[in-house]
Amino acid sequence: MTTRKPIVRGIVPPMITPMKDNNTLDAEGARRLVEHMIAGGVHGIFILGTTGEAQSLSYPLRYELTDLVCTQVAGRVPVLVGITDTSLEESLRLARKAADCGAAAVVSAPPYYFAPSQQELIEYYTALADRLPLPLYLYNMPSHVKVMIEPATVKVLSAHPNIVGLKDSSANMVYFQTLMHILGEGSDFDLLVGPEELTAECVMMGAAGGVNGGANMFPELYVKLYEAALAHDTETIRTLQRRVMDISTTIYCVGRYGSSYLKGVKCALSLMGLCDDYLCYPYQRFREAEREKVRAALERLGVKTVK
Repeated sequence: MTTRKPIVRGIVPPMITPMKDNNTLDAEGARRLVEHMIAGGVHGIFILGTTGEAQSLSYPLRYELTDLVCTQVAGRVPVLVGITDTSLEESLRLARKAADCGAAAVVSAPPYYFAPSQQELIEYYTALADRLPLPLYLYNMPSHVKVMIEPATVKVLSAHPNIVGLKDSSANMVYFQTLMHILGEGSDFDLLVGPEELTAECVMMGAAGGVNGGANMFPELYVKLYEAALAHDTETIRTLQRRVMDISTTIYCVGRYGSSYLKGVKCALSLMGLCDDYLCYPYQRFREAEREKVRAALERLGVKTVK
């Protein structure tokens, strides 16, 4: 049996997509953000996921961002590209673009709208992986696509040579533990965890790393958390976890919107002088009152803000 070589281990920020308006990337902001995250020690970058507003972006913009990020990264860390779509052919086209640009792998959540059955998911992902030019990570995101990739389905798909891992954003630790159990000790099928609040305990249990939105803003913090978890250094984890929770309970919780997390991250990045905080329609950036709440949260965290 051939053992798969890991593509990425550690902290892989789901990069926001800096925008100037609905059709224009904030290209300079995107380059600054890439450099900010790499300087913070991240182990990879994931673009065009939920945090990247992929479903709000036109395909020309998705191609442009893929090219821009891969060029800026220039092979320093692996780039993972989200190809989630309701059309298999559009996913394949974007995957081919990602391969041409030098990306390391692609990531796909289940097609949404009509919820597929588990057998349909097995057949869909098999058809996708058979034709992809890059390795595939499954993306379990039930809150957004309304279907869970059940553990038994993951087990079947893990046997496909081109399906290398899964990113779990369910925030369901029973689900995550079930995956680890059925995949078995020493599995070469990598599990990455989405909610950053759970990163340390998942890594201590054997996860390959975390896809942490907060690492757009504070990459060093999440890298240190990952390293402490690898070392089972519980004292350091307690200290760093308090800071993670300070971010989670302030910046992500301004306002009562389904998009509060994303608005908070983009607003914070603009207040840190890294990039524009424009959100694609139908969403809107924070107004002044909410922006001041994010500013106050950043300043309590010791971050110097700009106007």
